[in-house]
Amino acid sequence: MSERTWRTRALTVGAGVAAAALALAGCTTSGGTDDGGSSSEGGTITIATTNAFTSFNSDTPDANLDTNGMVGYLTGVASDLGLGGFQRLDADFSILPNEDIGTYEKVSDDPLTVRYTLKEGLTWSDGEPITADDMLVDWAINSGYYDDGVVDAATGDVTNGGTVYFTLAGSTAGLDTTAFPEISDDNLSMTLTYSEPYVDWELVNPINKPAHVLAEKAGVSTEEFIETLKSMPEGNVDAPVAPNPVLKAAADFWNTGYDVTAMPTDESLLVSSGPFIVTDFVPESSITLEKNPEYKGDKSPAYDQLIIRFIGDANAQVTALQNGEVNAIQPQPSADTLTALENANATVHAGDQLSYDHLDLNFTGPFADPAVREAFLKTIPREQILEAIITPVNPEAEVLNSQIFLPTDGDQYNTAVEASGYDAFVEPDIEGAKALLAGQTPTVRILYNTNNPNRVDSFRAIQQSASEAGFIIQDAGSPDWSELLGSGSYDASIFGWISPGAGNAALPQIFKTNGGGNYNYYSNAEVDALVDESQVTLDEDRLAEIKVEIDAATAADFYGLPLFQLPGLFADNGSVSGIEYFGGQTGIVWNAQDWTLAG
Repeated sequence: MSERTWRTRALTVGAGVAAAALALAGCTTSGGTDDGGSSSEGGTITIATTNAFTSFNSDTPDANLDTNGMVGYLTGVASDLGLGGFQRLDADFSILPNEDIGTYEKVSDDPLTVRYTLKEGLTWSDGEPITADDMLVDWAINSGYYDDGVVDAATGDVTNGGTVYFTLAGSTAGLDTTAFPEISDDNLSMTLTYSEPYVDWELVNPINKPAHVLAEKAGVSTEEFIETLKSMPEGNVDAPVAPNPVLKAAADFWNTGYDVTAMPTDESLLVSSGPFIVTDFVPESSITLEKNPEYKGDKSPAYDQLIIRFIGDANAQVTALQNGEVNAIQPQPSADTLTALENANATVHAGDQLSYDHLDLNFTGPFADPAVREAFLKTIPREQILEAIITPVNPEAEVLNSQIFLPTDGDQYNTAVEASGYDAFVEPDIEGAKALLAGQTPTVRILYNTNNPNRVDSFRAIQQSASEAGFIIQDAGSPDWSELLGSGSYDASIFGWISPGAGNAALPQIFKTNGGGNYNYYSNAEVDALVDESQVTLDEDRLAEIKVEIDAATAADFYGLPLFQLPGLFADNGSVSGIEYFGGQTGIVWNAQDWTLAG
């Protein structure tokens, strides 16, 4: 799968292709929870996912990968909705308050004011108290309040001598309009006051990394760190100053210090607020989580240990399931995988993912010329790619013609397609591409995941077709593709986005100039204005119009092409109860706290 993730408060997209579209005769297909018979407490549950774990901080651009997000969700140390924060998502993507950590309430509409109150007596997994200090630090990370740097859209470099402290996979949208928070006398409440309405205010989760850990990495006490935040002025890009050494040290660690290539000897990297805590990590092999002994909520699992194995090959996942090496799997769907699951008599849980594959063009190098961008898009054999990869799994699938909506969004999707015209690029137009190139033979380097068969197939189809128009295609594929996104070492990229299923933060993340997921240096002042408007628009009809306008603008700029919506697939061998399909970015682990081993 190899998906990058839209950050929480991300764009809402639909799900709805029936599970039966992925079912084969002989497989048990489940649209809900498989009761698995009687259950017992304790023991170890082992699952397999496609991608390896790389970081204990999935909120940075380099670590914004699905498996990293799964672990962050279970341990509660990510700004996304999770088991250790104030909210999480239910199966239908509705918001569920996590009252075992505290409560949040909107205390005013004008100005928008929201108060977060922690339950008394909560502790991190290392025994340190969870307080408003932790919420204040999360606000500092995600608001950009102290930043005074201006980032060049084409290079990503700070150009005015200022500082951007925290490198976010998402954006500061919404929180960047808040004043310095009000902290209660008992240090358990934080109140945010916005200067403008914020469409996704209910998805703000102010529990991320522990304040005491970041303070330690900055070489100061927690009290000194918090006093630094309280005494620092708001950043001013028109009058940048030298970076604050304490905040800079904390930010530098947050940006890269949680990235790992082995089990950390520094246990502070493992500190958790959720029901799970990491106890072992074998690079490129597995990560092990156990019950957090300090967790005081009601989501502690009945079993003792969860092992997530990283098995990139779908057939190998099925074999491991059949042999009883794992209890459940989340493989990349394919016709071969479904046949193998049929032969293994596995229970299949299937549906649409809130995810899509896409081809993005960098707005530098050969694609700085819009005519070259348009010519390249005319060569993309999207119908051929769909029929080779997705149609054997889901015969009802169709070429995706929106960067924002999915076919299951119904009328909104149809409206977006009509406005954008992405459907003009379904079949290649080689002669039209040649006419635009006018004899040019641009060299195009394409980045993709060489360990993902679907991406390999997409690359080869594009390479063959584009070559017919005169493009010279260089294979820039790599197993380390995610580390190269935004590096400028390629001209086009093939990968997937996956949404959590709630919110609108994908718009600034992906399409705004310098957005945390804007890896292709896209910059359009009109789109920036629309994105900004989307974050303060509470009227649902106008918000839908804005999304359609952004979609159409990306098409007019020859941004790239959406390829197809991905189907989703989980399977178990009957040894675990509670597996239930979920199409959001937390994937199979979304309800891991409810699983039990079957008796």
